[in-house]
Amino acid sequence: MARYLVVAHETVSNPKLVEKLKEIAKEDESAKFVLLVPASPVRHLLLWKTDTATEQEAAEHREAEGREAFIQAGVNLVATRIGAESPVDAIDQELRENPGYAGLIISTLPKEHSRWLRLGLPKVMEQKHHLPVHHVEATPNQLRAWLSGRIDEGVLRP
Repeated sequence: MARYLVVAHETVSNPKLVEKLKEIAKEDESAKFVLLVPASPVRHLLLWKTDTATEQEAAEHREAEGREAFIQAGVNLVATRIGAESPVDAIDQELRENPGYAGLIISTLPKEHSRWLRLGLPKVMEQKHHLPVHHVEATPNQLRAWLSGRIDEGVLRP
């Protein structure tokens, strides 16, 4: 049974992410998924509407949001975890503590707004861990919809 690590925070409920997971599951019927939400600093979050939450609270909110979206979509989600502040550290720790993943799915904001893409996260993880990495990038339209308060274009409001 293949296990895949899904790494997301602000885009955890992106329909494109859910579709990618369903696509992987269709190709590999034994696929199961673990969601990892790094506890990113609230000041770095573009889509977080309050500054009163802690990093842990924001990550817990996104973890619950992702769990709900994945379950509603029928994704075989077997675990959720909150990781370190740095996505690199969070992924490294998860892969060290729970080896045997078949691949990574990394979900980001559009490149012009994504700290993770400025870090080169998908490429860095692929080179560092020698695992296939699927990158799912939210569209600028999704980001505009979220920022304007509309949720009909695929990004859910917290």
